[in-house]
Amino acid sequence: MTALLQVSDVGKRFRGLVAVDRVSFTVAAGEIFAVIGPNGAGKTTLFNMIAGVLKPNQGTIAFRGERIDGLTPDAVCRRGVARTFQIVRPFPALTVEDNVVIGAILHRTDMEAARRHARDVLATLDLHDKRDIVASSLTLPDRKRLELARALATDPKLLLLDEVMAGLRPTETDRMVDILRRINREMGTTILLIEHVMRAVMALAGHMLVLHHGAPIAQGKPEEVVRDAKVISSYLGAEAAP
Repeated sequence: MTALLQVSDVGKRFRGLVAVDRVSFTVAAGEIFAVIGPNGAGKTTLFNMIAGVLKPNQGTIAFRGERIDGLTPDAVCRRGVARTFQIVRPFPALTVEDNVVIGAILHRTDMEAARRHARDVLATLDLHDKRDIVASSLTLPDRKRLELARALATDPKLLLLDEVMAGLRPTETDRMVDILRRINREMGTTILLIEHVMRAVMALAGHMLVLHHGAPIAQGKPEEVVRDAKVISSYLGAEAAP
C-alpha cells in the first residue's frame, strides 16, 4: 500500500524534557494504525506535531509526499488531516447540525451544500435524529460521536483520533468500533488513533506503535506487539498479556 503519512526521526523537547524522542513510522493509505503507551508517553504531543499545533525540534513529517511539519493547523487540515481531542468541546449553544456545518464549510462556499454534507456525516455517525438538539444537552457517547462528526465533515484523508473511546461503557465502545470500521471501509478514510482500550485497538488496528517516555519501544502487527516483553512490562502488565 502507498504511504499516506511518513513520520521520520521526529523529536520534541520542552526545555529539558524530551517529550518525543526520535519516532519514525509510516501509515499506509486505507489502514487503521494505533499509537499506544502509558500516560505521559508522548502520544498527544506526537499528534500535535502531525496536526500542526507544535513544530518538531527534529525530523520530518510528510503527508501525501509533502512535508507538513511547521505548517499551521488550518493549513494541515486543508491538506486533508483532521483530528479529534480527548476532552471534547463542542460549541455548546449551537445545535448538533450547526456544529458539524462549521467543519463542512472548510471546502464548501455554498452553505446549503455544507448543510447537506453535515447531515450525511451525522447519518454516518448515527446522530441524524439529534441534529436539532443543542450540543450542551448531549450525553458523553453522543458528544464523542459529535466530535468525530465535526472532524469527518472536513473531508479528511487522514483522521487522528485521540482517545475517542475514553469514558465509554463496553456497549458504547463496541458501537464506536463499528462506526470507525464503517468510516474506514466505506469512506476510505485512513485512521491514526491513540487509545487505551486495548480490545478496541486489537479489533481495529492493522499496525501498532508503542511509546514509552517519548521513545518507540515496539512496532508491528498488534498480535505480535502485545507479546513483546518491553510492552508487557512498561504498559500492558503481565496479567493483560495473551
